[in-house]
Amino acid sequence: MLKKKNRVITDQVEFVCLSELVPQDHLLRLVDASINFDFIYDEVKDLYSDTTGRPSIDPVVLIKLLVLQILYGITSMRQTISDAQVNLAYRWFLGYGFQEKIPHFSTFGKNYERRFKESDLFEKIFERVLFEAIECGFIKADAVFFDASHIKANANKNKYVKKMAQHRVHKYKRELMIEINADRESHGKKPFTDDNDNDSDGTMIEEKEVKESTTDPESGMFHKGEKERCFAYTATVACERNNFILGVKTAPGNVHDSQVFTDVFQDVIEKFNDIKAVVADSGYKTPGVCREIMQANKIPVMPYKRPMTKEGYFKKYEYVYDEYYDCYICPNNQVLKYSTTNREGYREYKSNPKICVQCSLRIQCTQSQNFTKVVNRHIWESYVEYAEDVRHTHQGQDLYRRRSQTIERVFADAKERHGMRYTRYRGLRKVQHYLTLLFACMNLKKLAMWKKKRGMLPPFSRTFPSMLSKFMKLVTINKSRLLAFRPEAGFVYTLERRRLIS
Repeated sequence: MLKKKNRVITDQVEFVCLSELVPQDHLLRLVDASINFDFIYDEVKDLYSDTTGRPSIDPVVLIKLLVLQILYGITSMRQTISDAQVNLAYRWFLGYGFQEKIPHFSTFGKNYERRFKESDLFEKIFERVLFEAIECGFIKADAVFFDASHIKANANKNKYVKKMAQHRVHKYKRELMIEINADRESHGKKPFTDDNDNDSDGTMIEEKEVKESTTDPESGMFHKGEKERCFAYTATVACERNNFILGVKTAPGNVHDSQVFTDVFQDVIEKFNDIKAVVADSGYKTPGVCREIMQANKIPVMPYKRPMTKEGYFKKYEYVYDEYYDCYICPNNQVLKYSTTNREGYREYKSNPKICVQCSLRIQCTQSQNFTKVVNRHIWESYVEYAEDVRHTHQGQDLYRRRSQTIERVFADAKERHGMRYTRYRGLRKVQHYLTLLFACMNLKKLAMWKKKRGMLPPFSRTFPSMLSKFMKLVTINKSRLLAFRPEAGFVYTLERRRLIS
């Protein structure tokens, strides 16, 4: 039988409690119960005046607005405010009633520029959520998974200028130069002079030509493989087995992943002492990164890295290194002797051209005009070889397979569900703050769901019946005017507006 919906009910007045309209298992209710946001007041109290000025918007409300934007992947603060005006769950989460006016969409931006921009509020929020997960025993940091992903910047890729820019060289470059000179002296060669400029603290400075965006100068031109060339930022992230994010660092898109690794790695190992293995992809399989991991007494777990040798030529692994005599043996059993150590930290081993000119395998070995084959070996190559040995162990293979379930899934969720594919913010600091809060929200969401599964959340209290009883003492409702009474729906009373008791 055909039934038509009576729309008269939309013109009726209902006495309801906002808290009763939010389901018990709603995500925002779980998030609100899993952590107390009042700690934000202590973090920002020095940013507000105690004596002058008008009363401010509650800083917890400002942060919760950004949390709503991230949790539901809303593209802008303007849209977040628009949704909060009509979404009852959003209003409940913010602590706003039916008739209260939601703050203007520009309020957060003004407060960020005037108060939060130079503070460490977002890092404190990230640390607080992570601390709560640690206290609950959800963190299993025996193995840490590292990776980086790019975020498209809010900048036109065709609007840029070329310029020479100074940048700080990785701190291990100075350590490498010291070992290079020591290695050269041990072979009877002169040490190199330091041609790079030094900062006041002794950090090496290099100059190189870069493409600088005229829209967002702090972003960097990103280009990798078949991906589109664009201005972007990169986020280097570390997570543990249960996908809780342990650290995050943002850098311009033209900075290599291995250069940002140190900052995140040092931050993570300071917080967690029980880390045994560090799992990363082939982009981190460099002598410097492997050395840093092993010097921290951690096990580097990295995949096979394809040789960059041209097709049809012998691969580097086909040349055997003899550690005792410090030489290489070519596939034709000829010796390549040590020649020199270059500025990049590679020892050069060269063949005898008189032997190579008559070799039947020379076409597969080298096309050098002087018939000399050169094989390079980094002075920290032993660290990479150890990582290669770990790759063949059962532990290394099992840990690396978990990358698809851990760090790769973290980036997939961040981009598909929480809007990390693009950024509307400009400037490295703003993007860093936003990404820090984004990963804090991802941790908070997981924390809330895990607490629910383990029964660690406080029980849901139904406060509306007591409020209704107080209201009923003041107003007497005629039974003939009572249209609906549904206890299972949370004591919802409906009255016709034109017959409402004055």
